Amino acid sequence: MTSEVNMKKIAAEHAAKYVQDGMKIGLGTGSTAYYAILKIGEMVRSGLSIQAVATSDASEKLAMEQGISLTPIHQIDRLDLTIDGADELDDQLRLIKGGGGALLREKITAYHSERLVIVADEAKAVAQLGAFPLPVEIVPFAYEWTIRSLAQLGCSVQLRRKPDEGLYVTDNGNYIADCRFQEISRPEELSSRLGTVPGVVEHGLFIGMADQAIIGCRDGTVRLLHSASMQAKNTFDS
Repeated sequence: MTSEVNMKKIAAEHAAKYVQDGMKIGLGTGSTAYYAILKIGEMVRSGLSIQAVATSDASEKLAMEQGISLTPIHQIDRLDLTIDGADELDDQLRLIKGGGGALLREKITAYHSERLVIVADEAKAVAQLGAFPLPVEIVPFAYEWTIRSLAQLGCSVQLRRKPDEGLYVTDNGNYIADCRFQEISRPEELSSRLGTVPGVVEHGLFIGMADQAIIGCRDGTVRLLHSASMQAKNTFDS
């Protein structure tokens, strides 16, 4: 039986096939995006020429180790493609992201990408979002007030911590509040409400951003999901 790690690798390596010479690429963060970076690094060492930006310090370090040259963001107006993971995704390609703590940089990068491809193992594909705690990046100032405001949205909130190191601090110097809703029946509404809470920098609901998901399955195959807009484009192109 194919292991979960292999499912991630299968999905990530399939996504790497979309990377073409001359592209401007966004490199995601997390255990599945890790395999995409490894594969892209292999392609670069074989002669692929790309410009790349990373969504976290960890991905930046891995990319450099793999020989992928990183371009300063101010030198790039728009990315052709970003490959990133997700903690949960539904059949409408609504996502929960941020388990790796890079949700703010991931959302900025996704927003400035022509195409966002999500890679995941099949356990991440769900009928309804919410079993995975929703990460919310908050500023340290008055974080206690922000946490109370988040709890009023109907969730239990826990500040993320690193084992034996105190509170988890993002690459941007903020905290992560993990919000347990159990189920999120109206992701769009929740996204709007989170945006009104002072102290919230960004949240891990990615709605209307993903163009395609590549899901690695236990049998060694991949399952593809496409956004409605991408399906329409493919129909038009055909």
